[in-house]
Amino acid sequence: MTELQHDKEDSETINIRPVAKRNGLTSLVIGAGLFFVAIAMFKLLPNDLNIFAIAVTSAAIVMLLLGYLKMREPEHSLSISKEQIHYQHRNGHWQLAWQNIQRIDIPKVSLGLEQKNLTLVGIRAKNYGPILERISPRLMTHLLMEQRPLLLQVGNKDCATGNCYGEGLLEDDVFKDSDGKVYNGVQAMFANRMQRLRTGLGYDLYINSAELDRSAEEFADLLRSCQRSLLS
Repeated sequence: MTELQHDKEDSETINIRPVAKRNGLTSLVIGAGLFFVAIAMFKLLPNDLNIFAIAVTSAAIVMLLLGYLKMREPEHSLSISKEQIHYQHRNGHWQLAWQNIQRIDIPKVSLGLEQKNLTLVGIRAKNYGPILERISPRLMTHLLMEQRPLLLQVGNKDCATGNCYGEGLLEDDVFKDSDGKVYNGVQAMFANRMQRLRTGLGYDLYINSAELDRSAEEFADLLRSCQRSLLS
């Protein structure tokens, strides 16, 4: 079982350090070491054995890239306070107040007669307005691209991988919320995407298990526990 790694800065905030953030510096150090080994191999080995040096060079590049990507990730993917859930990504962030959360659970898809849990935590909001007003355009654009496999899975309930062919990946660029406010552009596209995923899976916002320090089920339990204690 993955070791729990949430950090408490104070008694009111829980910070979640994602699994994807781990060992970033270690990967960079290993990659740099392999790179120097590869240089030495090119100098010392005969030309007909350069294939081994090339293989080590490739491994070094992979480790350096992996370490770089890990180091780019925010130190904490989520901060849970008495007021809200704050999601953080290298492309931006979103915030959702507890009062605006209707439901938290694990999304499911149908595979024949069976139900399969996705490795995601789904959050269903009461009102889209506060989300659209406080999410960065870069993050909305990123999520619209990242969620395409999820959208395809919704479009085909018998698709186990999410890579099945589907249509309608683009969203309308006009949206009117429950209060009658009209949104345009990327805000509208993201709102329409949330609505489509709600229709298919029941939730509006999704958190991948790779962004957590525990299983999706355990994190969903944590959020529900926080919501009960804060709103009771």
